[in-house]
Amino acid sequence: MPRAGLDPAAVVAAGAALADEVGLANVTMGMLAERLGVRTPSLYKHVKGQEDLNRRIAALALGEAAEAVGGAVQGYAGRDALEAAARAFRGFVVAHPGRYAATIGVEPFGSDDPLAAAGQRLLSAFSAVLHGYEIKEADTNHALRMLRSLCHGFATLEAANGFQWSTDIDESFAWLIAFADRGLRAL
Repeated sequence: MPRAGLDPAAVVAAGAALADEVGLANVTMGMLAERLGVRTPSLYKHVKGQEDLNRRIAALALGEAAEAVGGAVQGYAGRDALEAAARAFRGFVVAHPGRYAATIGVEPFGSDDPLAAAGQRLLSAFSAVLHGYEIKEADTNHALRMLRSLCHGFATLEAANGFQWSTDIDESFAWLIAFADRGLRAL
């Protein structure tokens, strides 16, 4: 019998929290079982194994990031939307580096995979930012990749304590947003 109160969502949430604490690469089924107060075989009633757990953490993270970014851009356009989206994404990644790491390089198995739906919601949130700029349809994917690269790079470096010189990180982030805004307007 599964432990009362333990279900796939609770297992994934605990795995995501553990990933944020110790890093995704360090999360094991045994460590997660210990955290949840169960024996390791009990977890397999809720997830198929480590790969399944990581995929579910990735879907959770993409959904949470989509909610953060989508909520942040509501009512904004142009540079204001860009700044709101970038700050929300940065905040999510810095607060949840382990679960965000699960999203890198993982691909949906198909269109009905929860990973695909969550990823599409995040993509839609960033696409909404681009509506405030005059970007040709043929350049939309390039603009989205640029935004993801800028936001992902900055946030993951910050989360890993990669900025170790004296210049204020928030000033650098504001500079990045201004740079991206000028580039998008120049298109």
